[in-house]
Amino acid sequence: MKQRTRGRTVPTELAALAAGVSAATIRKWASRGRLTRYGSRNKAEYSLDELREILRENAARIAV
Repeated sequence: MKQRTRGRTVPTELAALAAGVSAATIRKWASRGRLTRYGSRNKAEYSLDELREILRENAARIAV
C-alpha cells in the first residue's frame, strides 16, 4: 500500500472542481477511505496529490 502524503490541500468545493465531481463525491471517497480528510472538524481539506492519483486510477480502469 502506498504511503499517503499530504502535499497541498484544498477545501471540499475546490477538490470537487479539480476532480470534476460533486462535493458529495469527495465526501463519499473520504468516508470510504479512498481519500484522506485533513483540516479541522469544521473545515475539511483534501490533498491534490491524492486526488490526482485517484483520477489516474479511475482513468486506467476505464481504459481497460
